[in-house]
Amino acid sequence: MFALSSSMKAAARPAFRLSQLAKYSQAAGDVSFLQSVEMFFDRAAKHADVHPRTLEHMKATDAVLSVTFPIELDNGKWEVIRGYRAQHSRHRAPVKGGIRFSPEVDLQEVEALASLMTFKCAVVDVPFGGAKGGICIDPKKYTKEQLERITRRYTMELCQKNFIGPGIDVPAPDVGTGPDVMSWIQDTYRQFNVTDVNAAGCVTGKPISQGGVRGRMEATGLGVYYGVREFLTFPEIQAATGISNGLKDTKIIIQGFGNVGYWAAKFFERNGAKIIGVAEREGGIFNENGLSVEALLQHRKQTGTFEGFPDGTFTNDGKALLEAECDILIPAALEGQITTANASRIKAKIIGEAANGPVTPGAHDTLVKKGVTIIPDLYLNAGGVTVSYFEWLKNLSHVRFGRLNKKWDEQGKQRLVELVEKEAGRNLTESERRNIIHGAEEHELVYSGLEDTMISAARETHATAVKNGVDHRTAAFLNAIHKISAVYEGSGMLFMS
Repeated sequence: MFALSSSMKAAARPAFRLSQLAKYSQAAGDVSFLQSVEMFFDRAAKHADVHPRTLEHMKATDAVLSVTFPIELDNGKWEVIRGYRAQHSRHRAPVKGGIRFSPEVDLQEVEALASLMTFKCAVVDVPFGGAKGGICIDPKKYTKEQLERITRRYTMELCQKNFIGPGIDVPAPDVGTGPDVMSWIQDTYRQFNVTDVNAAGCVTGKPISQGGVRGRMEATGLGVYYGVREFLTFPEIQAATGISNGLKDTKIIIQGFGNVGYWAAKFFERNGAKIIGVAEREGGIFNENGLSVEALLQHRKQTGTFEGFPDGTFTNDGKALLEAECDILIPAALEGQITTANASRIKAKIIGEAANGPVTPGAHDTLVKKGVTIIPDLYLNAGGVTVSYFEWLKNLSHVRFGRLNKKWDEQGKQRLVELVEKEAGRNLTESERRNIIHGAEEHELVYSGLEDTMISAARETHATAVKNGVDHRTAAFLNAIHKISAVYEGSGMLFMS
């Protein structure tokens, strides 16, 4: 059974709010999120054979939009809403990045997330620049109709300021947003651009009926699974962690049970791992023998909490689960969750950053010194932008993946099966025949493209880490820096007057 530590027992206290954590982190010697990203960049830049002017240009944010607008509420009162959009690097067009609805959104956070997107896209060879946006609201406090009005008003600002478009800037879902919000954004953009035949490509993460791609919903969580699985194949990682049997019976704790955390948990569970702990704002649940991910999801949907789940031990202090014994810890919530205040108590052998910026620089150093393997955010959670790229390509081509070649592939396989049956003197069963001749559906092609992307980027990141004797975060940044600098210097844009 899960024995509650003294910190957990004290824990009928509520989980940290991000604003509280920021103050706590600074008191403990950590830095802001933007400073954190810049520090990680600077560490990698020291190993890069890149002109200092190129590095300075690469580090800076190209453009930022800050807007305020009034919204009338149902009670007749008016509220002023503040929103942001940051375009960090336009070395590739369009720029790409999510839009989040959160009371913690501010300009620094948006700039930090935009810069991470630039390097993330480069790590996985997605030809976008980096961007990010946000509206400073708590979406739980508004009705669906109010959220639609806020979204459409924000999108109008983006349209008027030329901060959105399939060849300019393509948003996607993030914390507090989802397919509905993306549909409202797309529809508003269409109203301002009625002749744009590629208007569906102005945003990704849309419902299938609005031009979305199958596989996008689970893409980030699936990418986390592919990335962790691939890292566990490297001999150096196996030697450092003692995990040599892949994911089978590996014990995993996940912080954050939203879209990313849920799907990552599902894929880990499906492939032999044990999800022994899940933490959220309202608390955490633990079972040494493993939790049923689907049963846990249904319980939380019905009750709004993990408390009362029959097959686990509940604690009010979900953050304390970060310090529990496990093989792999997956922070899939918000930034700044592992700091200098708690890093020394982390017991996981591997930390897979499914969230953006969950580990501060000071905590990173502590963990690396302890021998913990950190699979960095700018690689591990890139599944979302990778599949967003596929959706964008689908929108520009105006054809569903598989539509042109599915039956052709099946016919070719059918002829091959008939030839094999003739030579072998045995007919396949109908079930065997269907499995062999099956042509790929859209979601299968998306999964295949994502898996190939995550495998290639993992191998490239690991090879750079080994070659340069650096940790994997520094290696990922270093690869990104070299790829982006090649675009800058090859185009001559740095030398334009």
